[in-house]
Amino acid sequence: MIVPRGPQIRHLISYVGLPLLTLFLYDLAIVFLFKVLHWNWVALPHIPLALFGSAIGLIVAFRNNSSYARWWEARTIWGGIVNNSRAWTRQVLTAIAPQKPADAEAVRTMQCRMVHLQIAWVHALRQQLRGLPPLDELHGLLEEEDLVTLKQQKSIPLTISIWQSNLVREALEKDWIDSLQWSALDRSLEDLGDLQGGSERIKNTPMPKQYDYYPQLFVKIYCLLLPLGLVQSMGWFTPLGSTLVGFIFLALDKIGRDLEDPFENTIYDIPLSSMSRTIEINLRQALGERSLPEPLQPVQGVLW
Repeated sequence: MIVPRGPQIRHLISYVGLPLLTLFLYDLAIVFLFKVLHWNWVALPHIPLALFGSAIGLIVAFRNNSSYARWWEARTIWGGIVNNSRAWTRQVLTAIAPQKPADAEAVRTMQCRMVHLQIAWVHALRQQLRGLPPLDELHGLLEEEDLVTLKQQKSIPLTISIWQSNLVREALEKDWIDSLQWSALDRSLEDLGDLQGGSERIKNTPMPKQYDYYPQLFVKIYCLLLPLGLVQSMGWFTPLGSTLVGFIFLALDKIGRDLEDPFENTIYDIPLSSMSRTIEINLRQALGERSLPEPLQPVQGVLW
């Protein structure tokens, strides 16, 4: 995710640099044909072109609203993952309690195991959504035998969630929690599973191709027609006006395409790595661990 750090003229221009340069050269060619070669027939009436531009603006705005809705839904889901991970840890540390002093160490071991599994679940889900190797972030959180088992699984987050559920059942069988506490812990796992499903739904259900293809096609057609409608009234200044208006339409079209897939590991996605690190810091701190990782900082204006 790009974070604000003042005016970014270079990034602004490079955002649609090649199409914009192509449009500018095309505008120069139209002006040359009209003003030098006197091809007056290339000029188009500007009123129909203005109406066409208004219609395209509405189409692009509708597509961009849909793209941003997907992006914001992804951000909302991961905000829920942050909150539910904290709630899960709080429940684990306060609800699970030994019935006799001899069980205190075993309870503490189980609590640490359950919280570390939650951290591993978050990292594994992030890597899975981004299409990256899920196990790379789990070393140091899980035992080696756990990693060997996970290598054979298709859905690592699901397997980790099952392990957590088994630990909750074990705590119930040992009378470290009662049935109401078991129900609350199990409900937290269900909520996390729903959030995982929401993330996977966005990841595995792309925007319909029509939403991407036709607005992009219409914008390109409009940019090609734009200098033809301006050359008669603007003359030699046509490249300036056409390129400026074309930049707006090209940028809006690209914004929509950049936002429609928020889990593609690009600079325009939601900052999954930063949010995962925040969860890890919070959960390790809740366990009382002293050696905590540092929060991720933006790199060249991008928070990953």
